[in-house]
Amino acid sequence: MSGLTIWTYDWVPDMPRGFVRDLRLRWACEEAGLPYEVRTVPLADKGPDHFAHQPFGQIPFLRDGEVELFESGAGLLHLGRKSQALMPRDPAGEAATLQWVVAALNSVEMVTVPWWFLGLSDRAPNGLDGWLKGRLDHMEGVLNAREWLAADRFTVADLLMADVLRIPQVRAFGDRPATEAYVARVTGRPAFRKAHADQMAHFAAGDAVRAET
Repeated sequence: MSGLTIWTYDWVPDMPRGFVRDLRLRWACEEAGLPYEVRTVPLADKGPDHFAHQPFGQIPFLRDGEVELFESGAGLLHLGRKSQALMPRDPAGEAATLQWVVAALNSVEMVTVPWWFLGLSDRAPNGLDGWLKGRLDHMEGVLNAREWLAADRFTVADLLMADVLRIPQVRAFGDRPATEAYVARVTGRPAFRKAHADQMAHFAAGDAVRAET
């Protein structure tokens, strides 16, 4: 099999739509002008074939010819190596992009996700508020000093960091104008808008299928 295939769920409830992580890979492909197709696995009744591709039964996973990867970060780095639109080829620019991709996952999303889950319990105060505030304040300092995270231009690091930071509850947690401007700038790109609209349409089509069964 040749070409890029992004795997996502056949359907999800309303709340996560627009934030399901196959969007990261769709967005990267749109930025780079890489053709791709989207295929699905069922949200319910996950079977052996799903776990064979993603050992935790999650999405997305990516196929590029004979190459298969799971985890959105791994997929983004793979796509970055396919296109200079996503990752510079000079050693300094590539290294800076790599470090900020890792930072988005390990230093920021590692805090935002558990903080968000704790917030669902409606128990106040959230015991992770201080941890999250520290990470977001540090990012505000970084973004006060630069427009882009690496190489003085948009890279896959910005795609990932903005996707982590655009969660509505995270954006509403304190007043950080540089971060808000950054998220608005990155998610205002045409490639994001198309990837987002395509994901929303995909899950809306899933509603129609479920209504017929």
